[in-house]
Amino acid sequence: MHPKPKLFHGKLILVNIFPGNKQPLRPFSSDNTSLPIVTELISKQHWKSLKTHLQKASPITLLQQLLDSRVDPCLTLRYFNWSEKEFNLSHSLEHSCMLIHSLANAKRYPKMRSFLYSFVKNEKSISVSSIFHAISVSGDSFCASSIIADMLVLAYVNNVKSHLAFEAFKRAGDYGFKLTAVSCNPLLSALVKEDKIEDVEYMYKEMIRRRIEVNAISFNTVINGLCKVGKLNKASDVIQDMKAWGVLPDVITYNTLISGYCKKGRIGKMYKADAILKEMIANEVRPDEITYNILIDGFCKDENLMAAMKVFREMETQGLKPTVVTYNSLINKLGLEGKLDEASGMLDEMVGSGLKPNVVTYNVLINGYCKKGKMKEATDLFDDVVKQGIAPTVVTYNTLIYAYCKDGRMEDAFALRESMVDKGTFADVTTYNCLISGLCREGNITAVRKLINEMLNKGLKVNVVTYNILVDALCNDGESRKAARLLDEMVKMGLRPNHITYNTLMDGYCGEGNLRAALNIRTRMEKEGMLANVVTYNVLIKGLCKKGKLEDANGLLNEMLEKGLIPNRTTYEIVKVEMVDKGFIPDIEGHMCNISGS
Repeated sequence: MHPKPKLFHGKLILVNIFPGNKQPLRPFSSDNTSLPIVTELISKQHWKSLKTHLQKASPITLLQQLLDSRVDPCLTLRYFNWSEKEFNLSHSLEHSCMLIHSLANAKRYPKMRSFLYSFVKNEKSISVSSIFHAISVSGDSFCASSIIADMLVLAYVNNVKSHLAFEAFKRAGDYGFKLTAVSCNPLLSALVKEDKIEDVEYMYKEMIRRRIEVNAISFNTVINGLCKVGKLNKASDVIQDMKAWGVLPDVITYNTLISGYCKKGRIGKMYKADAILKEMIANEVRPDEITYNILIDGFCKDENLMAAMKVFREMETQGLKPTVVTYNSLINKLGLEGKLDEASGMLDEMVGSGLKPNVVTYNVLINGYCKKGKMKEATDLFDDVVKQGIAPTVVTYNTLIYAYCKDGRMEDAFALRESMVDKGTFADVTTYNCLISGLCREGNITAVRKLINEMLNKGLKVNVVTYNILVDALCNDGESRKAARLLDEMVKMGLRPNHITYNTLMDGYCGEGNLRAALNIRTRMEKEGMLANVVTYNVLIKGLCKKGKLEDANGLLNEMLEKGLIPNRTTYEIVKVEMVDKGFIPDIEGHMCNISGS
């Protein structure tokens, strides 16, 4: 038998409850006949009568007697809650654990869950280690202790205390308590949402090691976490584990992995995603609308509209109906490629199939018209959206405002901003960035300063894009030194300059013929942990060529290729115009083919 816990371990000393009682507290009763009377009072919730019985006794002593007896634990729980509230005390951890053990032994599981939820919600000072020690010494049933530990982990998760739930998961392992998927799956999900993928990996390995029950939800959650951070090979390994445990991958498993590859952003990603689709079908798992939507969106973002359309038609032959999401992906891609007639045709097909376009549908079409400079069609479509009773979003307004600014129609841009605010849509940082960009093109620096002050007064913060616009404007005016000073200002504001910031500044210096300053900016960028990208090399190579330093430019070109960077169209144009057309053939055999014909 374990020694009984101390009776007076509450947060409040009991003599303070009865300030008029100067006598030592006496036990509630040594007469066994009085306990049935007390339990009847508790059962009928005759609290006034019960309080009379407690005038010369300790509420904690009565709780101890109830716990020691064979009284229904639900009655003990009722007294426990009433006495805490009535006497403004907190019962000890030991008594709490004794009570939860009695509820577990009686299989009163809903009561246990409710009790633990409240306990975790209100308790802020007791460590997880102390709770597990109390659980282990407050009852003799290992099975009951495991059930309590399992419910405790879930209670922490449900109270949004995943860090404590994770600690409880580890402590359960230390004590050998057996947990279940009921608590582990929600904890895995919470850790994935919080991007604590290392903890997810640890927990998954422990679940396998401890032979905790794992199901499709467990595996799918782990796979989702790994895909979220690009650990796709590990995610594939988990699928193999899944099969080894006799759990068949389902449509959610495959959709998650396909989505992971589509979002990976590397060469060959869509080939791998398509291969997973074939494996899925071979394993007799039927793709659903979500599968096809993921693939269509992936191919669209991979600049492969033809493949996206092929998947779209295959979706229809499989008897699956395209959704609004499906059509939006395709309309957006068609719009970005300037195929506006086809985009409009897709919209008509969408409406003809009984689907109602949403604001996203119209946003992508408006964006397509704006990019092609078809402002009349864009504004007509905007008016049509309003007539249909669809509320334009800040994205809708920003798309048009940006197009007006790019077209030099600043009055129209500001008028639309005012209309937007009047209709209850608040301007955001992007709205201001569009307007600032337009004013910078006009060289209206006074108006830019005024707009930035207005933005700050409204509680909006300038971001990296804002500074990039200002850096670009100063560099275009031949004020690269002033633009460079903005880098320090950005850092003071807690902002981190990005590749666009540095590359724009390098381009500015190169345009002024100041190559040393441009190369110094590259050094600073790399000290900040950002490696030169293709754009960086293009800017510097062109700058060196303009200064007649073709050998140095050739050296940078070789450096770029040695680092595994792939030349883009701009690179080829620079090499052709600035080198080959001037009689200089780059010494990079095998890398630059058919330059003269580019």
